[in-house]
Amino acid sequence: MSDPYETTGAHLDRLLGRALNSYDLPDRLVERLGTALAHSSSLYKTHHSPAAGLWRETHRHTYLLADGGAVSLWELVYRLEGDRAVRHEVFTGKAEAHLAVARLFGEPVSASAAEVPDDLASMAAEEASAAQDAAALSALFTAPGPAERQRDYAVDDSADHARRVLRRAENADRPGEELARRLRTAYAHQITQAFGGRPGLAGGRDTGFSLYEHAFLLLDGSELSLWEVEHTATPDGRHMCEVYGSEAAARGAMELRSRVR
Repeated sequence: MSDPYETTGAHLDRLLGRALNSYDLPDRLVERLGTALAHSSSLYKTHHSPAAGLWRETHRHTYLLADGGAVSLWELVYRLEGDRAVRHEVFTGKAEAHLAVARLFGEPVSASAAEVPDDLASMAAEEASAAQDAAALSALFTAPGPAERQRDYAVDDSADHARRVLRRAENADRPGEELARRLRTAYAHQITQAFGGRPGLAGGRDTGFSLYEHAFLLLDGSELSLWEVEHTATPDGRHMCEVYGSEAAARGAMELRSRVR
């Protein structure tokens, strides 16, 4: 099962690491893939034959590269008759994946079948799907929106950063699964301190508050922010982290925590 928080670099490393034939990929292609900024994966075809113990799936993985190009790798995942081991092979084109199926499962394949989809409808669907994947990824970098121009974003392990921010939140009203699901597509982020250092009073004790905005860019081109409040307004004076989906909610929580009780 794939990890929804997995970064592009980790996804590529895992794909090449499990492929039995990854050494067959051209060195230049592997070097280019090392610059991948974002990725998209989809199931292309599946075939199951429980009676014979045969099983195979073909997946397409599309990567947006730092040079603005997009590359797709075709992964064949299969299990042979009488063998429960799952094996992986990776190819630079769909035709190579077709030939591998013929080699492994003894199915006849013509030159035309290896080079083109089964019919015009599937060919159009495949081309449209590949174009959508590449366009959705490349548009993020070729046509930045106003919010992207106004911020100094860093392309990093942003989805993982969002996961860690949400994980350390201790407030019961922290953002829910819907927001967390959107943040799984974050590819860049910026952290800004919006407030910090002013002591407050809670239970007669001096307390400290800091407010941070974690702004993210998502793969659909939208921007989303998490607002993190760090404070010591706890019964035992320990450090506590709370996370909110808006600045107003975060500042309201700070005001509530700082009141004399």
